[in-house]
Amino acid sequence: MDERRAAIDRILAETIRVHEALRAADPEPLLRAIDAVAGALNSGQAVLVFGNGGSAADAQHFAAELVGRFERERRAAPVLALTTDTSALTAIGNDYGFEHVFVRQIEAFGAPGDVAIALTTSGQSPNVLAGLEAARARGLTTIALTGRDGGEAGRMADIHLHVPHESTARVQEAHRTLLHVICALVEEGL
Repeated sequence: MDERRAAIDRILAETIRVHEALRAADPEPLLRAIDAVAGALNSGQAVLVFGNGGSAADAQHFAAELVGRFERERRAAPVLALTTDTSALTAIGNDYGFEHVFVRQIEAFGAPGDVAIALTTSGQSPNVLAGLEAARARGLTTIALTGRDGGEAGRMADIHLHVPHESTARVQEAHRTLLHVICALVEEGL
C-alpha cells in the first residue's frame, strides 16, 4: 500500500511541476493562439483540430467545448475535430495511406482564414505533420501543441504551444489545460 501511495504522490507532484512550468512560461504563444482562434471564429471562419490517440480524444473534447459550451451560454462555434468520422478515416487510410487522413479532410473543409490545431506529444507524427503542411498550403493559420523537444510540428506551425516534457501522459494533461484556457478566453469573446 505504501508503494502505491508513493506512486500517487510522485505522479501528482510531477503533474503539478509541469503545470507550474507552464504558468511560469512566456504567455505570448498562448495569447497568440487565443487571438487566432477567436479572430477566426468571430470572422465566420472555422477551426479544424486533429491528433492521434489521446490527442484525438483531446481534439474531440476541444471541439465539443466550443460547438456546445464551455462555461457559459453563447452562440455555437464552427470547430471540427478531424478525428471523428470513422468512415472517412478508414476510407482515406485505405485508399491513400494513414499519413493522409488529416490532409484529405483539410483539403475538403479548410479555407483561407481558418485555423488548424495539431496535437502531437512527440511533434513527429507523420499524419499530423502532413496535416499541418496541407493547412499551411491552403492558407490556414497553424497552431501546434507539442511535447518533448517540439519536433518538426513545433518548427513548422505558425504558433507553437510547447510542453517541454518527455512523458506523454504529463504532456497530454498540460495540453488539456492549455485547450481549456483557450476555450475560456475564446468563449468570453463569442
